[in-house]
Amino acid sequence: MVRTQGKLSGLPIINEKAAAIDIGSRFHVVAVPPNLSAEPVQTFQAFTADLQRMANWLVALGINTVAMESTGVYWIAAYEILDSRGLDVVVTNARESRAVPGRKSDVNDAQWLQRLHACGLLRPSFRPSGDIAALRAYLRLRERHLDYAAAHIQHMQKALTSMNLQLHHVVSDITGATGMKIIRAIVAGERAPSVLAAMRDRNCKSTVETIQAALVGNYQAEHVFALQQALALYDFYQARVDECDAVIQSVLAKLAADKPNPEEPLAKARHRADLSNGFQFDVRPVMRQLTGVDLTQIHGIGAYLAVRLVAECGTDLSRWPTAKHFTSWLTLSPGCKISGGKVLASHTRKTTNRVTALLRLAAVAVGRTSTALGAFYRRLAARIGKAKAVTATARKIAILFYNAMRYGMKYVDPGADHYEHCYKERVIKQLHRRAAEFGFSLQPVEGLS
Repeated sequence: MVRTQGKLSGLPIINEKAAAIDIGSRFHVVAVPPNLSAEPVQTFQAFTADLQRMANWLVALGINTVAMESTGVYWIAAYEILDSRGLDVVVTNARESRAVPGRKSDVNDAQWLQRLHACGLLRPSFRPSGDIAALRAYLRLRERHLDYAAAHIQHMQKALTSMNLQLHHVVSDITGATGMKIIRAIVAGERAPSVLAAMRDRNCKSTVETIQAALVGNYQAEHVFALQQALALYDFYQARVDECDAVIQSVLAKLAADKPNPEEPLAKARHRADLSNGFQFDVRPVMRQLTGVDLTQIHGIGAYLAVRLVAECGTDLSRWPTAKHFTSWLTLSPGCKISGGKVLASHTRKTTNRVTALLRLAAVAVGRTSTALGAFYRRLAARIGKAKAVTATARKIAILFYNAMRYGMKYVDPGADHYEHCYKERVIKQLHRRAAEFGFSLQPVEGLS
């Protein structure tokens, strides 16, 4: 509140034609400025016809922006209908507009959101454009199918264990080439351990004799039936994943159709292309055409992760002014909780951001490589612990991704040795500075480097 001419006035109105919606599963409560309607708060059912009527009412009042909280998935239908009518729809985090004393009803919630939005106090959550949002939806559906398939892999393993078939001890993955051949043969009726062991793939590390010993079991009918059911369900979800791959391939081709194809040849892949849950098509050429850079050259970012990052963040990262803003959105930056000039906490915030989870997994994987990022991870892990090292390495990968997408930066790995050399020089420089502050000088010892 500010005092003008002896009277108190409220916060300045930034958006005069701002509305807000309290989203619910059965109905939505809409609030508009009181000077625009005799009934500034109205309730609409969640049916499509009512949502269309709500959009017509807002457009007739001259509303140009609408705010709503991201309540479950109930906001999606209202968002898409309002967005198709040309309204600027702002989806905000409920944490930024949490309840205050006295707001105990849907009407009060809608009016409070409308007031905050009119004063410009609500920050919109990030939502990519239409085509990118569709790609994101397909990828999330694909991941859900993989999660369901993983549950049935456990069911297959349980059925094998019930029959005392120790297949999971002699092969690294029962859904690999050797494991699936053996499982399908058991379901088809084969019981001879020697015949089943002969299906061993040439790349399997276990010998035929070891596999044969592990496949002597007790084939009870109920356990075989459970194995058959789990295999059928696993194959069903794998078929759905293949269908998703076909749609994702067409969406990526559509997105990259109007992009120029780089003239220089595509560099050799840094990562394995034959991942068990990878795409059924070569995604690197179309991704380079879409983004203009080869994201897979960044250590820790493979073809699958590159598609996921683009689907979650889009191709235009100018929404984040700097890489620091981007890493702050990912909650990979240190917090800043200060009171009375004293830092109370600096830990990173908790988040459910999918990009952050993917980058953390990439950081763990890159920590086992002989690269500069790997050396950085290992040094931090030894000094401050693995948890903080994962966060710091994930932040570095996020910055590399941001710079590649925003400025077209090409990543060149200096190597672990170069990183260690630079680290050594930085430590020596600090030691010389500290010694000079106390009036001493450092001299190298002959014969030691």
